[in-house]
Formats: sequence, C-alpha cells, structure tokens
Amino acid sequence: MADPHQLFDDTSSAQSRGYGAQRAPGGLGYPAASATPQAAFLADPVSNMAMAYGSSLAAQGKELVDKNIDRFIPVTKLKYYFAVDTMYVGRKLGLLFFPYLHQDWEVQYQQDTPVAPRFDVNAPDLYIPAMAFITYVLVAGLALGTQDRFSPDLLGLQASSALAWLTLEVVAILLSLYLVTVNTDLTTIDLVAFLGYKYVGMIGGVLMGLLFGKIGYYLVLGWCCVAIFVFMIRTLRLKILAEAAAEGVPVRGARNQLRMYLTMAVAAAQPLLMYWLTFHLVR
Repeated sequence: MADPHQLFDDTSSAQSRGYGAQRAPGGLGYPAASATPQAAFLADPVSNMAMAYGSSLAAQGKELVDKNIDRFIPVTKLKYYFAVDTMYVGRKLGLLFFPYLHQDWEVQYQQDTPVAPRFDVNAPDLYIPAMAFITYVLVAGLALGTQDRFSPDLLGLQASSALAWLTLEVVAILLSLYLVTVNTDLTTIDLVAFLGYKYVGMIGGVLMGLLFGKIGYYLVLGWCCVAIFVFMIRTLRLKILAEAAAEGVPVRGARNQLRMYLTMAVAAAQPLLMYWLTFHLVR
C-alpha cells in the first residue's frame, strides 16, 4: 500500500525500465551501440569519393614517375645487360683472356632483337664490368694495405679516377662517332660494357703483382693488354664498320679509313689505361 504521507507516486523504476527500452540498439533517434567514428566516416559518400580520387591521383603519379625514370634511366634495357648465368660468365672470361681462337664474333638476333647475353657469348653485358670494377677497387685497397699506404681517401680517389677515365672514354667515343658520322647500332650502354671489360685484366695483373712482384705483374698485364686489344678490334669492327662488313667490301675511302682509325684508337687506349690505373699499386 502507498504511504498516506507521500505526496507523489514513486515512478522511478518505471522510468528506468522505459529509458532502458529507449536505449535499445537501433532505436529511433539513437545510434547503434556498435557504431564507431571510422565506420561512420566510411559510410559517408563524400569520403568514399575523396578516397577514390586520392587513389586515382596516386596511380597517376606512380605512372608519371615510372615514365620519367625509364626516359632517363632505361631500366628495361638494363635488364637485358644483366641477363647472364654462370655458364655465360665463364665463357666470357675465357674469351677475354683467350680471344685468338674465337671465330664467330657476330651478335645473334631473334626477330630484329639481340638475344640475351646468356644465349650469346658475343653479346655485351654489364654484370662482368660491374663486378670487375668493384673487385678492382677491393684489390686496389688490398694492394695499398700491403704497402702500408691504405686510407679511405686514397681508395676513394682510386675508384673515382677509374670512373672518371671511363666517363671520358665514353664521351670521347660518342663525340668521335658523331664527327665521323657513323651509322651504327652501338649504344652508350654497349660502350660502357665493352670498355668495362678491361678491369678483368687489371685485376689479374695486380693480383699477380702481389704474389710474384713486378715480373708477375708485367707478364700477366702484358698478356691481358694484348688480349683486350684483339677483343676490342674484333668486336668493334663489326659495330663501327658494320656497313662494310655486311657487304663484304674492303675498307676504302676517307670516311671508312677514319672509322678504322677510330676502332684502332679505342682498342689501343685500353692497354694504356690498364697500365696507368695499376702500375702504382705494385711495388
């Protein structure tokens, strides 16, 4: 029974039950208990449009970067020059040291495209020149260390000098080809590959110098100098004298004479640079 002195009825329990019913999930006027700000943001159509527009901009930016990189750094072409295997490396090193018995120097083509280096020992590659350059720098550091002359600055000077001479060679050859007006398929990357093969002979000369002194250095370096001269003559004559070689016509005329002199000059510069970059490493 109600208290006779109570002025108002106690309705707090009923209100609590009613309030709890109104807070039920999915009730009108109240968001669901499981709703989060992230879910509400994703459910917004404007935010979905913004995300789609941002993804489109990111894709366009990536495509633009890829195009510009491929224009200045031909990544697709570089992959071709590193398509080598162990058998190719062994055969190529043998060709660099013993080019005298090799007969067929023509680069093989498949549908007007040169085959990958691992299928053709005559094809230029960048794997051997790159590894030879790194090994040359390491061997130079070893030689300087055995003479108590090693220092990071001197080793850096050795590496930068080799790169500077290589860059100067490439620029000089490209300028000469332009002045002589030679129509050739010889590219800049091909030049870097062919000119980088001399580091293989330089490594052999320095190592023999460390083991056997000056006599071993001069004997091995002399052999490698003659080998690289023959290799460059037989390789570049098919590139620079491609028209005359394809027609089987003897080299005649002033322009062809200039091409022949250019080929011989490039080949003769390799032994000189091999000696210049290594003679101070053996004492």
